[in-house]
Amino acid sequence: MKLRTVRVREFQSIWDSNVFEVDRATCLVGKNEAGKTAVVQALYRLNPIVADDGNFDVTDDYPRSEVEDYQQDVESGRRTHAIVVEATFELDAAELDAIRDKYGDGILSNPEVVISRGYAKDAAGKCKQFVSVPVDESALVKNLIERFELPETMKRQAMQYSSVAQLSGFLTDVGTKRGEQVAAQTTASQIEAEAEKAAALENSKTLAESEQAEALQSQLEELLTHTSIGDHIWQSILSAYFPKFLYFDEYYQMQGHDNVEALKERKAANTLKRSDRPLLGLIELARLDLDKLLTPHRTQELKNKLQGASNHLSSKILKYWSQNKHLSMQFDVRPGLPGDPEGMQNGTNIWGDVFDSNHLVSTGLGTRSAGFVWFFSFLAWYSAEKKKDEPLVLLLDEPGLSLHGKAQEDLLRYFEAEIVSNPKHQLLYTTHSPFMVNPQHYERVRIVQDKGIDTDAQLPRAEDGTKVFTDVLEAGPDSLFPLQGALGYEIYQTLFIGPNSLVVEGASDLLYLQAISGVLQAKGRFGLDSRWTITPVGGSAKVPTFVALIVSQRNLNVATLIDFQKGDQQMIANLYKKKLLNKSHVLTFADFTGKAEADIEDMFDESLYISLVNGEFSGSLATQLKAKDLTSQAPRILVRIDDYFSKYPMTGGAKFNHYRPARFFAEKASSLSIPDTTLDRFETACKAVNALLTS
Repeated sequence: MKLRTVRVREFQSIWDSNVFEVDRATCLVGKNEAGKTAVVQALYRLNPIVADDGNFDVTDDYPRSEVEDYQQDVESGRRTHAIVVEATFELDAAELDAIRDKYGDGILSNPEVVISRGYAKDAAGKCKQFVSVPVDESALVKNLIERFELPETMKRQAMQYSSVAQLSGFLTDVGTKRGEQVAAQTTASQIEAEAEKAAALENSKTLAESEQAEALQSQLEELLTHTSIGDHIWQSILSAYFPKFLYFDEYYQMQGHDNVEALKERKAANTLKRSDRPLLGLIELARLDLDKLLTPHRTQELKNKLQGASNHLSSKILKYWSQNKHLSMQFDVRPGLPGDPEGMQNGTNIWGDVFDSNHLVSTGLGTRSAGFVWFFSFLAWYSAEKKKDEPLVLLLDEPGLSLHGKAQEDLLRYFEAEIVSNPKHQLLYTTHSPFMVNPQHYERVRIVQDKGIDTDAQLPRAEDGTKVFTDVLEAGPDSLFPLQGALGYEIYQTLFIGPNSLVVEGASDLLYLQAISGVLQAKGRFGLDSRWTITPVGGSAKVPTFVALIVSQRNLNVATLIDFQKGDQQMIANLYKKKLLNKSHVLTFADFTGKAEADIEDMFDESLYISLVNGEFSGSLATQLKAKDLTSQAPRILVRIDDYFSKYPMTGGAKFNHYRPARFFAEKASSLSIPDTTLDRFETACKAVNALLTS
């Protein structure tokens, strides 16, 4: 069960967040006070790992400016309680199979469930959880009739019904006849005349039929005990797959030491402090509990288990903490002494130390840097939860806030390797740090913005409050700052930017354009003006984000020359419809090939591009590629070539990729015979691009 969309309404700074999509990892970016924390806190309460955290309180949580009006409207019956958080979850194959095994095929109209929670409370004072499972009841009824193998006559009658209640009513009528059938059977056994006895036995044949109907009726009655069929399916099957939500912020950091008896009392009284959670995770990771810490069977066994948990976490730290590779964790349990901290002078204490093998010194965990304590505390709690192998959604509020920029990169590496790679876990985190935005995955970014904090004017309700945007093109300049910082850092490393930037998709486009421009100029024709800096962004998905960020920088002239596929049409149109670029600055290769779809490779005559493929992959081709071999009708030559090699693979395990012919062309361009038609297309494109220069 994977979280796919979220919507938050009428909670703290949020009137309506909008529906926003969620990936395996999702980064909520926005400036301070934008409402990022409110979004993840609302989502956390949908199914919190700490059960008592699942309530909303109108007084504390409803937007303060209208809380009194809201309460009066609810009390007077003018409105119902607001739904605060609504989330859509996609069912996976195992969950769909579990439903199919019990109820047959096709009983869900789509493989999603919607779960929500708001201010409405049940009799026990808990906020109600609402679940919507899209059941096709008529399909369910037909499947059940088939499964219970009713006799043909009864089956034909039953198939007239499309709801569980209707079918149950029909079977109730069948059941009332059973007494008569039993009586008929009894009578038959007492009749001596053969003709009369045969008639009575015929009347009793429906007894077996009614037994099958009774079994089906039992199943229907089970379904009808719930408020809806969807509710029954949720309670009996799907609820076991519902992921817990783990919320973690700076207040969950370990202190590094604690009194075990006091910790046990807080746990029993359900008054745990936030800092207790990671410590309990560590103890659980060691396969211990508080009683075993207080009354160990063997000292050595206790030490071994604590050391095992410490070693596990130390190995993670060494792998992902590049700030200091000489650290390891040590945990010990000792009796309290008079000189110990307050609250730890009696009973049994647990101590966490950090050993530095470089300086041969141990210091208390609480004395280390705030960033290290945060990292270790999170590792301790999450590692314990990870061992349970249960579905989990991690909600991290400003993770690594106190970490150095390089350590934040380490944290991103940890996210990718340990969380995103786990098929049962998902991650949502908030940040305003550029170093916490993964430049390889801008598509995971969601912008969090509150226009109301930037103006004194009264905004309409539809525009006011915290909003979450999937499309970065909707974001304001302040909200984009972390992305600009992340992009700036990436650009600093690549240096592919200038006052006139021509955005292309990848490195192969860069090689082709530089090489063909040189050929054109050598022939006295028009190539790309040297004032253009060709800026490859790493794929079509990154083009909108990259353009949105760099055009916000002053004095930058930006144009695009990119591939065009039908699926990219809206994305490309948005570049000018959202007023990021003038329409004239959005160029595609389809503009110069006359084709419905085109990559840069389609700018070449087909015979020339095939010769580039043959030249680059000559050692891996069983036979030279020919135009007649490309039987696919796809408009783009790359698709046609991919289709060919999927049927006739290269030798030696070689794989076709479009970068290698580009490199071959760049190396051989001056010696190749290039048709005038190819040169004409590229010259036309270069002229169009050069016409966009501003300085």
